[in-house]
Amino acid sequence: MRPYKNQGFSRRPSTPSNDNFCFGLRPVQEALDAGKEIDKLLVQTGLKSEGIQEVLEKAAAANVPISKVPVEKLNNVTRKLHQGVIAYLSAIEYASLDNVISECYQKGEMPLILLLDRVTDVRNFGAISRTAECLGVHAIVTPAKGGAMIGPDALKTSAGALNYIPVCRVPNLKKTVEFLQDSGLRAVACTEKASNTLFEVEMKGPLAIIMGSEEDGISDDLIRITDEMVKIPMVGKVSSLNVSVATGMILSESIRQRVLEQ
Repeated sequence: MRPYKNQGFSRRPSTPSNDNFCFGLRPVQEALDAGKEIDKLLVQTGLKSEGIQEVLEKAAAANVPISKVPVEKLNNVTRKLHQGVIAYLSAIEYASLDNVISECYQKGEMPLILLLDRVTDVRNFGAISRTAECLGVHAIVTPAKGGAMIGPDALKTSAGALNYIPVCRVPNLKKTVEFLQDSGLRAVACTEKASNTLFEVEMKGPLAIIMGSEEDGISDDLIRITDEMVKIPMVGKVSSLNVSVATGMILSESIRQRVLEQ
């Protein structure tokens, strides 16, 4: 995504602004009106002007995640006249999960969907995207709140894979899993709570693989509705893997089974 030339748009090289962002009431309103993909909207706590209300209403209508923050948070992002509002712009355009599933079935393909529950690290997300694209995942699903912001860092870490693999942002992962199950996909959660290893579970057909954060794993409400839980067997002294590595392992096993079936 090219940076805007309008006043109020900026690209900064250091964290937390590795992402493109725009600030100020008018630039943010223009971004929303133009249908730009916005990862997150920061709004100063306590502001109730007509302009702020208009921004909030447009953001809510577009399912943009909104965070009410103190002015110090906004000032840490930019010292320019932000007027109490900053929008982080996504480096990609989000896809429709409905369309992805429909296209898979129309082409006679078995959908392979990857859901990331609270994976917030941008570089992990980029690395996962690279692996997913290489291994034939049809789409990555991430929550509107609690997921990584997809900016230049994620795009760079993905080695360009995010230019090719669809990413779907959804308001509710639990409802999304249920939608996928209704669409004929089995939901498989990768978790240390499982009794079966990934080598003991069939992953040939239409499949939705769920990966959780390194800190908290997969949410309990998702675990409860999954069709199967699998774990990666461990024999070393370190009991956990980086989520991008774990994702690569379970996707590789899924592809291995699919290739053998052909």
